[in-house]
Parts: sequence; structure tokens; C-alpha cells
Amino acid sequence: MTYMEAGSRSFWSFDPVLVGCFVFVIFSIVNADADISDNKTLGRGLKAYQPPYDRKEEDASSGALILNDSEKDIDIIATYSDASGTVRTSRVKMKDLSASWVLENPSNGDPDNLKGPQVLKLKDSYQPSKTFEGNVEHFIDDHQLEEGEIQNLQRASWSPVKYKRQILRQKRRDFRTAELIRQVKESDKQMQATAAIESLTNMDTVGKGKYSLWRKDFENPNSDSTLKLMRDQIIMAKAYANIAKSKNQNALYNSLLKHVRESLLVIEEANSDAELHSSALDHAKAMGHALSIAKDQLYDCHTVARKLRAMLQSTEDNVGSLKKRSAFLIQLAAKTVPKPLHCLPLQLAADYFINGYQNKKDLNKEKLEDPSLYHYAIFSDNVLATSVVVNSTVLHANEPEKHVFHIVTDKLNFAAMKMWFILNAPEKAIIQVENIDDFKWLNSSYCSVLRQLESSRVKEYYFKANHPSSLSVGSDHLKYRNPKYLSMLNHLRFYLPEVYPKLHKILFLDDDIVVQKDLTPLWDVDLQGMVNGAVETCKESFHRFDKYLNFSNPKISENFDSNACGWAFGMNIFDLKEWRKQNITGIYHRWQDMNEDRTLWKLGTLPPGLITFYNLTYPLDRKWHVLGLGYDPALNQTEIENAAVIHYNGNYKPWLDLAIAKYKSYWSKYVKVDNYYFRLCHISE
Repeated sequence: MTYMEAGSRSFWSFDPVLVGCFVFVIFSIVNADADISDNKTLGRGLKAYQPPYDRKEEDASSGALILNDSEKDIDIIATYSDASGTVRTSRVKMKDLSASWVLENPSNGDPDNLKGPQVLKLKDSYQPSKTFEGNVEHFIDDHQLEEGEIQNLQRASWSPVKYKRQILRQKRRDFRTAELIRQVKESDKQMQATAAIESLTNMDTVGKGKYSLWRKDFENPNSDSTLKLMRDQIIMAKAYANIAKSKNQNALYNSLLKHVRESLLVIEEANSDAELHSSALDHAKAMGHALSIAKDQLYDCHTVARKLRAMLQSTEDNVGSLKKRSAFLIQLAAKTVPKPLHCLPLQLAADYFINGYQNKKDLNKEKLEDPSLYHYAIFSDNVLATSVVVNSTVLHANEPEKHVFHIVTDKLNFAAMKMWFILNAPEKAIIQVENIDDFKWLNSSYCSVLRQLESSRVKEYYFKANHPSSLSVGSDHLKYRNPKYLSMLNHLRFYLPEVYPKLHKILFLDDDIVVQKDLTPLWDVDLQGMVNGAVETCKESFHRFDKYLNFSNPKISENFDSNACGWAFGMNIFDLKEWRKQNITGIYHRWQDMNEDRTLWKLGTLPPGLITFYNLTYPLDRKWHVLGLGYDPALNQTEIENAAVIHYNGNYKPWLDLAIAKYKSYWSKYVKVDNYYFRLCHISE
């Protein structure tokens, strides 16, 4: 037997033993791997299952541990609830647990001092401590979470990073949803637009007797549809005619102009279908046919739109020009004396001199200066208007014998005014008529306005209207070019103490007012040291000082409040004693001199009145004085009827044809139409 044979026999002689050892080793390795795998699986399960920190659910969701000994590697029997809620038990090693789990002694919470087997609580180390709450708040501030999301974050068992991922995923889902909705809406809009274009393409634009089928108001038989249609047709025909001329289509151009002329002849001055000629509808049909032909040959959206814009601009320019002409004509009508009103003073003046009344002396002179009576001041050159003021005041006076009317007029109308009140003096009341030219103290050396009226500037402003330097400046303020501003009767109100030196109080009345109640209580009003008692006219931002004065001038802006409330001239109670004490006339002269070049205010008496009586005006109740009947057709009818005085301030005076019809009766009922002179001059209501 050789060595190899001996070795072979020796090796195979141990064959059963080697095989058994090898099988045992393999089995041990597999068993150990299985245990390790089970332990790792349980550890991962425990890591994954981290219940929320809620004491009500702590016992149900936490595992119960049995501690066998105090060695480093501890065998643990853990009970836990899986995702389906089933309670399971498993054996794990301490080293296989997640780092987020700690052992806590129920007695003192110190795992190092444990002795013997004890039951421990398995507690999640990631608890909502103060540090964690601060981190949550910081996380919320950065990402601006909703209230429900904040609560979910505080109660969540996962980390803020996982929660942030969930929020971002939800936002991405919301964004995708919104994007899909937007795409669907855009698709719907495109489909609708396509359908609309197809509908317009297939629409028959040739109407039966109409040009514009889309004008639904033509369907209404009560809306003067034929007249409106023909006017629209004329506009479109003019537009197409201009386009046809620019393209040298003379036949179409002449045809359209012919239809325009025929339509204009049919319409003339008609304001409704009932006023149209019977052939109007036939002309409208013919025009519609011509326009349809023009549209087929000439229609281009941009060209037509450009032409209509040009026509609109031209029309607006014409409207602006007509407004200026209208304003000028209204001013002219307001300044012009109607023939009956011109006749009246002529007839009265002739009879005054024929009958020798110029030598008649005034009676009751002592009453004219009695401060215990009720004194009125009326400065006017209008006989008819002054008679209405006096008649309406006396009619409503409780004690007419105590009322004294001081009427001042100019030299031209003095005889007529005197004659009227000689023949038509109201019962018991006292009437005094004076000529302003008799006030010798009222001269240019004393009166600023008289001195300014004699200047070349003012003469140029009024009497050289065609001069560029005056017309261009005055065109925007035609009302300031009224000749009444040249009359000293308009400025005499600033000299009341000089005109009536012995009176203590006086009530100033304009000649365009009507009195509807007894005015004697005004003399009993305590003005509280003020000079002027008047009704304020400002409402919200209207009729304040900045409406009348030039606050760009430092002389005005440094002395007055732009938001100060304006008040009305026309019915004012003046304390003449206080006037003299505070030298009101001197204040008026000083400001009038500063405004010689008309840079502080335009001509008139209200602006200097606001300045002169600034902080010296006592506001009266609005029921004493209602204004606006000469320009505002929308006044409250009840306020008018309850007012003590109504004022026709504005251009539409009640004695003119311009008057607002619904207000005229308040004035005309005090005109005695059966008077001889009214019949002679054909003055009627």
C-alpha cells in the first residue's frame, strides 16, 4: 500500500464525522441568521411604528418590556399593535431597537439603577418638548401653514421634514388640479369664440328695412324706432360716402349722398315717429339697401373704425363750439331787457314828468330814520322786480305799518321808480325812493370801484370785446362781463352805514327774491358780535372760498381758509353799529384796491363780500333763504314752499322767457296783471 492509498483510506475513514460536523455548522449559521433577521425586522417595525404623544393612547400604542438582567445586551419581550390593530409579541435584543426608543424606570426613570426583571414602558424619545414646539413654530412661520395644518403638525408622529414633504406633495396636487381646470376653461373659451366667429360669418347682414340687425331697440314699436334708424343710417352713409370718395367710387358716393339728402328732408325737425312723413319707412328701406351694397364693396373694420372716430371728434368739437355759443346767448338774453320791461319805465317816467310829480316832497320823513322800525334796503333799476319784492314782503308782514323800504335806483330809472310807488304804494308801509347820483360823497376819490371803473383796463374789458386781449381772457367767464358789475348799485351794499347813518339794523334784499313769510323775527336774532347775518351756501365741497377766490395768490392763501363756508348775498341782516365799530367799509376798500388787476377774484360783489365779512358772518337757519331758482331745476319743492325767502339767483330770472317754468308761479302771483301800465306794455304772466 502506497502512501497515497494510505492517505486516502485515512481521509475517508473520517467521512461520517466530517459530514456531521459540516451539517451542524451550516445549520447553526442559518439559525443565527434567522434570529438576526427576525430581530432586525422587529426593530424596523418598532422604528416605523412611533405612536403620537397622546396620554390617552400611550398605553395602547406603547410596548410593555420585561427586563431580564442588567447586562449590556438585554433580552426584551415586546408587545405592540400592528397597523391592523392586532396585538403581537416578539423577542428582541436591546441593540436591535431604534435609537429613538429609550427605557424608563416607572419608579425613578433611571435605566442604570434597575435591578431584576421589571416591566418598563417603551417611550418615543421624539416628544413635543419646548425645543420641538419652537422648531414647529419656526417651520410654520417659514411655510405659512393653515390652522388645520398646524394642528396636524403638532399631533403628527413623523418629523417636520416628512410633514413638509407631505405639504409639498399636496400643493403639487392642488397646482396640477388648478392647471387642469384653467386649461379646460381656456378650451371652452376658444370653442365659444370659434362658434361666435362661425355664427357671424354665416349671419345674413341684409335686413328688411333695417341696416343694423344687432340694434335690438329697433324691435320696440314704442321707441321711435324708424326715426332712430334713419338717423343711424345717415351717420353710416356719411362714413361710407367718405370712404367711397377716397377710393374713387363716384357712383356709390353719389348714391349715398342722394339717400342722405332724401332722409334729411323726410326727418326735418321730427322728434318722434308720429312726426315723420308717411314715406319715411320706404326711404329707410331704400337707404338700408344702399348701405348693404356699400358694406359689401367698402367694408373694412379698421377703415370704418378710423372714419367713425374722426366723425366723433368732429362732432365733439361742434358740440363744444355750440356750448360756447349757447353760454354767450344765455348771457346776452339775461342782460337784454325785454320789450315790455323796456316799455314800463318809459311810460312811468313820461307820466311822472307830465303830472309834475318831480316837485312832490317825501312824507313821514321822521319814520325813515326811526331805528325802532323795520328797515329794508333794495338797490335796483328794475321797476317790476322791485314791486314784487315790496308787495310780497308787505303781504306777509304782521305789522306792515312798521316796515320801511329804502329803494335806491339810478338816474335813468329814478322817475319811473318814483312814479310806480306813488301810484301803487302798499297800504300802511313806508316807501322811500332815492337817486344814487344824489350821494355826493360817493365819488372816485372815496370809492375804489368807481376809480377802477374809470380805468382804461376795465373799459377795454367791457367795451372792446373783439380785442384779443379781452375776448380771450373773458371767453371762459362770460358771466363776469355782465354790465351790472359796472353799476354802482351793485356795490352800494358795502356803504350801508354811510347811506343810512341813523339806523342800527337793516335787512338787505336783492330785487330777484320773493318773500313768503313775515321777516320781523330777523331783527331779534342775536348775531353774537357779528356784522352780517346770512345763510351759508356750502354743501360738502361746494361753494366754499376756493370757488370764488384765487388761492394761488399768496395774499389770499395767507389770509383765508380755502375750505371756509361761503354765504349768500340777497337776504342779509346787517348790524350797522358793529359795522361802524369795526370799520367794515375800510376793509372792503383795502382789498378792492389790491384787486385792481383782478388777480384776487373776478368782478362781482360776492367775492369781496366773503373777504370783507370773513369771520364776521353769523349763519342763519337755511329756512330763511333758499337759493338756486334761477339756475337749478332740481330743487326740493318742499324746501321752496317752506322758505321765508326764495332767491332767483342765476340767469333764468322770473321776468324773462328763460325762466324755469315750474318756479315762475312763485313770483308771478305778486304781479298785478290788471294794472294799467302792465296792460299798456302787454306785461302778463
